[in-house]
Amino acid sequence: MSITVDGKEIPTTATGFLENVEDWSQAAARVIADEEQVELSERHWDLINHLRDEFINNAGNQPNTRTLVKAMAKVWDDKSVNAKTLYDLFPGDPSKQGGRIAGLPESRRKGGY
Repeated sequence: MSITVDGKEIPTTATGFLENVEDWSQAAARVIADEEQVELSERHWDLINHLRDEFINNAGNQPNTRTLVKAMAKVWDDKSVNAKTLYDLFPGDPSKQGGRIAGLPESRRKGGY
């Protein structure tokens, strides 16, 4: 499978994750988001950038939704942020769907905390 970004084919896995993190760009994120029917806002980009930063600069860390809630509450300086807030942005799961749009590999986490 693949996506087409600016005329270039970028390989993806059967579940839609980029095969190579280095192939990601904001244009690629927009293509994936369009396929997922997610319209990217500033808050979407905040979460995407946080996921990428954690993965690239923290030894491949892929935070779960509970951890993302805490991080985004700090980023947005909004104590009312909860899981629903993030699911409103990424209905397919903030950590998984957000990670796919962020160009990260599929998380192998089993779930839970």
